[in-house]
Amino acid sequence: MAGYDDRDGQIWMDGQMVDWRSANVHVLSHALHYASSVFEGERAYNGKIFLSRKHSERLHFSAGQLDFKIPFTVDEIEAAKQQVLAANNLEDAYVRAVAWRGAGEDMGVASARNPVHLAIATWEWGSYYGDAKFKGAKLDIAKWKRPSPETIPVHAKAAGLYMICTTSKHAAEAKGCSDALFMDYRGFVAECTGANIFFVKDGQVHTPKADVFLNGLTRQTVIGMLKNKNIKVHERIIMPDELEGFEQCWLTGTAAEVTPVGEIADFNFEVGSITREIAQDYEKLVRAEL
Repeated sequence: MAGYDDRDGQIWMDGQMVDWRSANVHVLSHALHYASSVFEGERAYNGKIFLSRKHSERLHFSAGQLDFKIPFTVDEIEAAKQQVLAANNLEDAYVRAVAWRGAGEDMGVASARNPVHLAIATWEWGSYYGDAKFKGAKLDIAKWKRPSPETIPVHAKAAGLYMICTTSKHAAEAKGCSDALFMDYRGFVAECTGANIFFVKDGQVHTPKADVFLNGLTRQTVIGMLKNKNIKVHERIIMPDELEGFEQCWLTGTAAEVTPVGEIADFNFEVGSITREIAQDYEKLVRAEL
């Protein structure tokens, strides 16, 4: 399979459609050195991007958290995403919008004089966890912890926050796992490298309170679905020693969608009825069948 830099197609960059292979940035772009970049991962189903506007709004929020302003409005970003899908003749696809500080007058930590860029790409992307979506993902426990909100902008979808996600996922995959579960700086169960996590016990659902990590849009959607089914949802502190007592587990995220979990370290979970029902209903919802 060709690398992501060597494909046919069009990418939207700063208001223009450019050839896929020509969508390049300068090596002295501030974002490359100092992680001044924010992004969104989105999925289109039957030509419609699920929660598209919420993603565009969050992109602007994340940029503000990193002290820069995207030079395109939410409406302009919405139009650009549709333009990209049409240009690449895609209906079921992953959509990536990324904004960053580029090369300019500044090349130190400060970069207020550097231009801000925006690019949007789209491509076909199947199940994020492969066959784990059907038989249950296997998770490692990450050695890193999600940091305190006093140290980083934890509610921004910022590139720099994924540094420990990359290293943790590499370590997990080296052990034959699909992903890694983080604890937070207090030692509480937090999230995976690119997905939020849910547990089931005695017919009720438990999920970590999103106070030190991104409150995912899919997470919010699934919580709403559960409440509509009159299933009790507890957003709370979850201690690591509670994992042994949970019966079911799943992950949520735009890329992950709803993915059952079969193992976390030495703990096993069944792909039970609540997990299966939520996964099936989410699939119907995003395809406007529910």
